[in-house]
Amino acid sequence: MSPDASPIARFNPPGMAFAGMSQAVGCGSFVLVSGQVALRGGAIVGVGDAKAQAEACFANIEAALAEAGATLSDIASLRCSLTDRAAYAGYAEVKNALFADAPPCSTVVIVAGLLMPELLMEVEAVAWRPATR
Repeated sequence: MSPDASPIARFNPPGMAFAGMSQAVGCGSFVLVSGQVALRGGAIVGVGDAKAQAEACFANIEAALAEAGATLSDIASLRCSLTDRAAYAGYAEVKNALFADAPPCSTVVIVAGLLMPELLMEVEAVAWRPATR
């Protein structure tokens, strides 16, 4: 069955499953990645450090994509919610290093807060899996 004809598939990397949500959902050739925050093993990574939190968010995105058979280079779109404008520099540094040669379309918004007050950002991604893989 081609990816375009396949049913919706849900993906949760080990240690990243939460009730009521999937970390990634494959819809044909597309992979939608839920908003990722700087959590690893149930603990917040990089409290107060935007660059460390961005690195953790993208590591989680990479793990979710890998479960779905995709990579960071397959990302077509990113959406980032920041709780503080000052966190943008750390986020942008990490994003720009990862996507220097082929940047995806991207949106960044400032929000009043996230579920845990120590989190500075949440990053969502949409990727496209080529059918030839």
